[in-house]
Amino acid sequence: MKGKTCATRVAITTFLILTGPLLLAPWPVHAAVSPAFIYSGGTETMPYDCGGQLDVSSTAMTFRCSAGSITIPFRSITHMEYRPELSKAVRKMKLQWKIKPSGSGRKKNLFFTVLFRKDRRIHAAVFMVQPDEMRPYLALLELDTGKRIQVWDYRGFD
Repeated sequence: MKGKTCATRVAITTFLILTGPLLLAPWPVHAAVSPAFIYSGGTETMPYDCGGQLDVSSTAMTFRCSAGSITIPFRSITHMEYRPELSKAVRKMKLQWKIKPSGSGRKKNLFFTVLFRKDRRIHAAVFMVQPDEMRPYLALLELDTGKRIQVWDYRGFD
């Protein structure tokens, strides 16, 4: 009987020695992903500074954040620009702003502005986004929409 008990103890001890570090290791914690796009203004109902992601499909782009989403079909886009501030032409447009973007994104954050038609009116969505985050979207959006994004300065992408 002592032989079986000793063998059992050895087996349990060996098991704990081999698997103990795995059982005691902390579970991986996923780092919170900072939002790439921050809604900074526009004609859509969305809170200011709502951070989220921009999803691009074959027919539309969708901005999703905790407060909701904005879907912009590519065929409705009339103008896109990526600059440290809104262009003079966009600022002078008589849009029905729900949140009027203000200030400057400087070089660290630039404004990605999309003008599009919805219900026979021009609408706008303005997002603050860093150049490193925007770089992959530039070519993708130009290719999918068939429209050029007016970029203020390419030096910010070095």
